[in-house]
Amino acid sequence: MKSFQQTIKYSLWAATLVFLASSCSVSKFLPEDATLLDHVALVSDSTHFDAITMEGYIRQHPNSKWFSLFKAPLGIYCLSGTDSTKRINRFIRKLGEKPVLYSEDIARKTQNDILSAVQNLGFLNASVDLIQQQKGHNTRLIYYITPGTRYTVRNLEKQIQDTAIDSLLSTSDNESYLSEGMDFDLNVLQSERSRINSLLQNRGYYRFNNEYIHYEADTTVGNQQVDLLMQLRPYRVVNNDTIPHNVFRIGEVSFPVDENAGTRLKIRPKVLYGANELKTGDLYSEDKVQKTYSRLMRLGSVMGANIRFEPDKEDSTLLHTNIVLAPGKPNSVNLELEGTNSAGDFGAAVSTSYQNRNLFHGGELFSITLRGAYEAIKGLNGYSDQDYIEYSVETGITFPDFKFPFVSSKFRRLAQATSEVSLMFDSQDRPEFHRRVVTGTWRYRWNQLSRKKQHKVDLLDLNYVFMPWISDTFRKLYLEDPESRNAILKYNYENLFIMKWGYNFTYSSRPLSGAANNYGTDAYIIRLGAESSGNLLYGLSHLFAARPNAENQYTLFNIAYAQYVKGDFDFSKSFRLDDKNSLALHFGLGVAYPYGNSTILPYEKRYFSGGANSVRGWSVRGLGPGSFNGSDGRIDFINQTGDLKLDLNAEYRTHLFWKIHGAAFIDAGNIWTLREYAEQPGGQFKIDSFWRQIAVAYGLGLRLNFDYFILRLDGGMKAVHPAFKDAKRHFPIIHPKFNRDFSLHFAVGLPF
Repeated sequence: MKSFQQTIKYSLWAATLVFLASSCSVSKFLPEDATLLDHVALVSDSTHFDAITMEGYIRQHPNSKWFSLFKAPLGIYCLSGTDSTKRINRFIRKLGEKPVLYSEDIARKTQNDILSAVQNLGFLNASVDLIQQQKGHNTRLIYYITPGTRYTVRNLEKQIQDTAIDSLLSTSDNESYLSEGMDFDLNVLQSERSRINSLLQNRGYYRFNNEYIHYEADTTVGNQQVDLLMQLRPYRVVNNDTIPHNVFRIGEVSFPVDENAGTRLKIRPKVLYGANELKTGDLYSEDKVQKTYSRLMRLGSVMGANIRFEPDKEDSTLLHTNIVLAPGKPNSVNLELEGTNSAGDFGAAVSTSYQNRNLFHGGELFSITLRGAYEAIKGLNGYSDQDYIEYSVETGITFPDFKFPFVSSKFRRLAQATSEVSLMFDSQDRPEFHRRVVTGTWRYRWNQLSRKKQHKVDLLDLNYVFMPWISDTFRKLYLEDPESRNAILKYNYENLFIMKWGYNFTYSSRPLSGAANNYGTDAYIIRLGAESSGNLLYGLSHLFAARPNAENQYTLFNIAYAQYVKGDFDFSKSFRLDDKNSLALHFGLGVAYPYGNSTILPYEKRYFSGGANSVRGWSVRGLGPGSFNGSDGRIDFINQTGDLKLDLNAEYRTHLFWKIHGAAFIDAGNIWTLREYAEQPGGQFKIDSFWRQIAVAYGLGLRLNFDYFILRLDGGMKAVHPAFKDAKRHFPIIHPKFNRDFSLHFAVGLPF
């Protein structure tokens, strides 16, 4: 109770500070006759015109608000003194935000920009009124838009003097943005100009650009109608003679040495010419130029590329192509140190890795990583050793293309792909047991050139888990004792063989180029995943009439293999509210089902809930399944897992100051088992009652946003706890207890 009272006390102090900062007088920083820009609004007198679409034309915005409510950054600035020579005042001002002084000149420019934008949409008789409301030292602005009636295109005429281009464009008339009866919209006209330019530049017209396309619009025909003329001008007019646009072809392609580079690029010519899309004799294509850049930059040994075109001296329509590459550093060595604290047990780890980005002179990436870890474990009675030691070695090769015999050359050109082969050995020695894991993977990744779609196929993923030693104490207490025997625990401490395949697909409405790429934007991401294990081995076992072991499991080399199917769906959507605030929503669902040779999922394939990317009021693996409430903290990490997972999240994100962002969130979800297990009472999913077992949490977070890299700190409080039935503990939001209901999480990247 005392802890909770302290929490309330500190929260009140923080709220009071924010309030004081927000309400702090700004008048001392205002010059004479100046006012503070307090609010800007866009209003339309027509339900057919959305005034918010003009927000991007506002040149001057008022001071930012935390969570769209408090002008805390301005308040922090106002807490400083007027003497800028004092260091403390300069420091406080850097933390805050300088007052935005109202400028009528900027407001009038905004008014004109909005008017032009509205007229460009076809509302040629539109008007925009600037309404100023001054109260004390504050000024409120309203841009009142009267769009009027939108003009439409009555007649459409095209004049294309170049017969070759006219014939080419006629084949794509169905793709044109222009048509009679359409709304008159200058943005649409620009889109049509860009479409034609792109089409021609990909059909050999190397020197064509948007300036050769001209529009004339007659707005005097009446009835809010326009007669539109599109002209495609010739390349040049000399003495009243028109010179048509030339079609260019690719001539000789070469890779000259970059004389400014300190080292030579040691890569096989076959690889370079294979990455090049510009083939001798082909028509010039801007798309192929960009594809060539993209493919070359995917070679790890290439740091930069520059494609130059030179017309042939005898045939000016022939473009000789010189591709100059700048070599990168082929080798690198990294060393990482980390400290760990697991439930008060301190440890340390060190890892070193070596990378060669041009192993076989074909842009192949070879890597090998060595890792060692030590942890001093205390509080374990009945065990002779009290230390945890782990060491591992992982090596792999990534090829910058498909290494598969049946992939067509057309598909290779359409996608950016990698082929990966990896092998890992991990050794874990704990006081309770020794565990060895051997993993081998054969994987493909590829994405379309737009970078909106990504695919990953695990063609073969082999995992061999070997338990060479289990202590007598652990075996007697958990694996053999009839009163405390745990089937889930026992299954995960047996030798096991997993042979699986999997497929993952990701689609983003914006290019997937970084962890923070879609932060604060109107974007959505869809992720799908599916995997299956053991089906081939199970079929072979029946084909060759193999006999199951004493546990009724079929084996491979006397080792039982896992058999299951697993599917995941994930959807996240962000809504940009303004340039400082956004709302993000997330829905996640995962289902895994063991069958055939397995009645229990392997531990690595089971779902867990709680933690930085789940329901943040609970610690990692601290929630569920269902209404299950663990009683043995030593093995609850096994019992608090499930076959089905549901996540529902809503997060309000706001920019605070500098690179610091804030968040307020509500999380809901849980995990369940598909079968009923004695070790997990209340954990089975039931369609008529699962909704009562959905846990809810709320909290606040801070983010350090470096654009492509985000450090995140989230503090979550339990709101609804499904493990308890009494109201006091079932609804901790009504009866909060800080030391019981609070969880703090540190993570890298956004939660969704």
